[in-house]
Amino acid sequence: MASLKSNTIPRWRISSGERRIILLIGDLLMASLAFVLALYFWAQRDWLNFSFEFLSERIPGWFFLLPVLWIFLLVDLYDVRKSNRRSDTLRGLAFAGAASAVLYLVVFFISEPNSLPRRGVAIFLVSVTILTLLWRFLYIQIFTAPMFMRRVLIVGAGRAGSTLVQVAKDIYPPPFLLVGLIDDDPEKLGQDLHGYKVLGGSTHLLDIIEQEGVTDVVFAINVPLQPESFTALLEAEERGIEVVTMPHMYEELLGRVPIFLLQSDWVLRSFVDQAHSTGFYEVARRLLDLAGAIVGIILLVLLTPLITLAILLDDGRPIFYSQPRVGRFGQVYRMTKFRTMRNDPSGKQRMTGDKDDRITRVGKILRRSHLDELPQFVNILLGEMSLVGPRAEQPALVDEFTQQIPFYRARLFVNPGLTGWAQINMVYAANVEETAIKLEYDLYYIKHRNLLLDFTIILRTVFRVIGLRGH
Repeated sequence: MASLKSNTIPRWRISSGERRIILLIGDLLMASLAFVLALYFWAQRDWLNFSFEFLSERIPGWFFLLPVLWIFLLVDLYDVRKSNRRSDTLRGLAFAGAASAVLYLVVFFISEPNSLPRRGVAIFLVSVTILTLLWRFLYIQIFTAPMFMRRVLIVGAGRAGSTLVQVAKDIYPPPFLLVGLIDDDPEKLGQDLHGYKVLGGSTHLLDIIEQEGVTDVVFAINVPLQPESFTALLEAEERGIEVVTMPHMYEELLGRVPIFLLQSDWVLRSFVDQAHSTGFYEVARRLLDLAGAIVGIILLVLLTPLITLAILLDDGRPIFYSQPRVGRFGQVYRMTKFRTMRNDPSGKQRMTGDKDDRITRVGKILRRSHLDELPQFVNILLGEMSLVGPRAEQPALVDEFTQQIPFYRARLFVNPGLTGWAQINMVYAANVEETAIKLEYDLYYIKHRNLLLDFTIILRTVFRVIGLRGH
């Protein structure tokens, strides 16, 4: 069996988690530099003659929170896929800059002229936007270079391997450099799969790893491994090669669970154990729900008269729309929303599309701002829903999807949510195929849910609401 040469493995193999840390450190450095610049140009009387006198100025304590608040505004750009694209970076920074400018104007007009460093805030916002843009573009230039990208070999050229190749090809810029595949089927040897060759069988695994400088091996077969193949994979792992399964890589690339590529006993064999959460998380999550519900109900009380008037003038009564929905473990409860659609003349329950002709003019505004969902804070207060979770569905649709989509009922493992991982990553599902994709997002959330992920989803939802990017 061939041995691996240590010098064939690239020195700079950076995982997705490490990339997020690099992004966070860079953003904090840029925000800190902008903070220092803001202090200097606000406090220093003679800008041309530098001195450290500006450090002795007394300023409000909240001014030191500006770098932290800026990081919160960038939460959407810690998606590794978006951080690698200049267009998404520009869009995210433009939104962060616009949101911070609006907040600044509010502070500017409601505060006393000498009560806070308003000029310092303005200088901070301008400088942090420019510095972060320069840093993010530098990051893209450096960390999408070949020397920082993983070199991946896929074991298995069947359905799972083919799907992973197509997923990687559809992502731009590429998440890694795919060197090819290996498969023990003699008929597949040398075949071209979406532009990549089947380089050999598993007996040549170590030779191919050495020749191609492979850093990561993705295991994408469901049949039992031959002893020789198992030994080769173990030796590759021992020599520094990262060996992962296809579902793991699929989740890393898309933030979804590949439901159509999993075995039928996956829920009992893997999902249930991973989906269990700690007692601390459940208590913290409930406290977060209660805090959010109180804030939401206050908004509901304040905005109900205005929303009621708008609905009446646009389409008349009724104001509210109540419907049974399926909650945790299949329990049915009644969910109330502000009415945004006309009644369906057929009386038939059907899925709502993004351009549904039943949506009223006011309904479009309510949906894009998510104001139609304010009454659901009552359900959250009662414990029937959570702030974060899968979207609540109608009983008839749950029964239908359970028959058509694998593992659909697994989404009932947690409370439905006002927002969720699927909701911020995808628009309304208008058919069974799109519902299956949303389920992949839901199951990913249930597997990986924690307080950090919940806070990330809530923040991204808030920014979508501010930008009227709801659906």
